[in-house]
Amino acid sequence: MADNRMKQRIVVNLRENGCRITKQRLLILDIILDKQCSCCKEIYAEAAKQDSTIGIATVYRMINMLEEIGAINRKNMYKVIPSEGGTRQACTVVLDDQTVFNLSPQRWKDIVKAGLSSCGYLQQQNIVSIVMNGTE
Repeated sequence: MADNRMKQRIVVNLRENGCRITKQRLLILDIILDKQCSCCKEIYAEAAKQDSTIGIATVYRMINMLEEIGAINRKNMYKVIPSEGGTRQACTVVLDDQTVFNLSPQRWKDIVKAGLSSCGYLQQQNIVSIVMNGTE
């Protein structure tokens, strides 16, 4: 059975990032937490055994959401990445009104890419890596 605290932290993080939590998404999360799946097709096969109405696209979308919030890493065979807060964070942004944004690595990369594009630094290129120098 999946670690309930880890599952709850992931669910909270998904909700905070605008994701509706459905029975199918919870099923996919349980499979990822409980099984040793190496690809989306294996996750789909397990999910389809329990819910024949689930589609492969639902599995792919859920995997993408989990990766975006930093809960999983595809390069690590779809294993949940444990951390104290339940998700990896690339950066925390604090605004002058004390609003706090905890950004996943993928979200931070998307924001940097959008900023570079809007300032004219990027045309067709993709960001390979971002190195932060630890300054505020």
